Amino acid sequence: MNNTSKFNRRLVEFLVIAVSVIFVAPIILVFLTSFKPDAEIIRFQGIMPIEWTLGNFREILGAPEEIPIFRWLFNSFLISFSVTFLVLTVSSLAAYGLARLNLPGGRILFFLIIATLMVPPQILLVPVYLILNTLGWLDTPLALIIPAGAGAFGVFLLHQFFKGIPKDLEEAAAIDGCSKLGIYWHVILPLSKPALATLGIFTFIGSWNDFMGPLIFLDSVEKYTLPVGIALFQTSYYAEYGLTLAASVICTLPVIVVFLFFHKYIIRGIAMSGLKE
Repeated sequence: MNNTSKFNRRLVEFLVIAVSVIFVAPIILVFLTSFKPDAEIIRFQGIMPIEWTLGNFREILGAPEEIPIFRWLFNSFLISFSVTFLVLTVSSLAAYGLARLNLPGGRILFFLIIATLMVPPQILLVPVYLILNTLGWLDTPLALIIPAGAGAFGVFLLHQFFKGIPKDLEEAAAIDGCSKLGIYWHVILPLSKPALATLGIFTFIGSWNDFMGPLIFLDSVEKYTLPVGIALFQTSYYAEYGLTLAASVICTLPVIVVFLFFHKYIIRGIAMSGLKE
């Protein structure tokens, strides 16, 4: 490796580190500041807390009647896990049918599904609201789970991944007497774990961070998800910075934990989804 190549590599590494610091620094600052008493937050004396305290977290977690954060946390987990399961099920079945079954008009249908990615989701809020109102699902978890249960992104991601699986495996399974559904369950899904994990992570994080849907479709405070509940909390405690930052940490921590456990599948799944047979 010559000197020019080494310099270019070091330059790229430096830029990657610099961009990473820019993105991560605000999150680290929020976490560290949440352990500071209000006096230190108002009179900034450094990034690291001088006097570490858990008082902000105790006050939030110790007042369930005033701040039902455990209820909001349960609602977020219920809705996010339900949406993730539904998306993985519907998207994998649709992608398998479009990629491997040679359906009549499958190419046109796949194109129409992908075309929906260009439609801004805000345009669909009014018709979705009217449909949910007709079904009587407003102010229930179904209002957030069912409409989000299928998406073009999941179908596209899994479709590209399924196209890269050798057909010889399906033919061998068919010779052994496996049905189309059996091939999907015993051959396609086990080989698609990276793509499924990637889609699951993206779906879970997107559902967890969703703010507009719960805000519009839910009315009862006890049925709010954590992002909407935290926003309601911030309007009441806008002057108490420690409590606000502690609530933000509680809202962010589950997503970070999920990402740290499954992050290796993201790059692998996206990279392999572009492979062709």
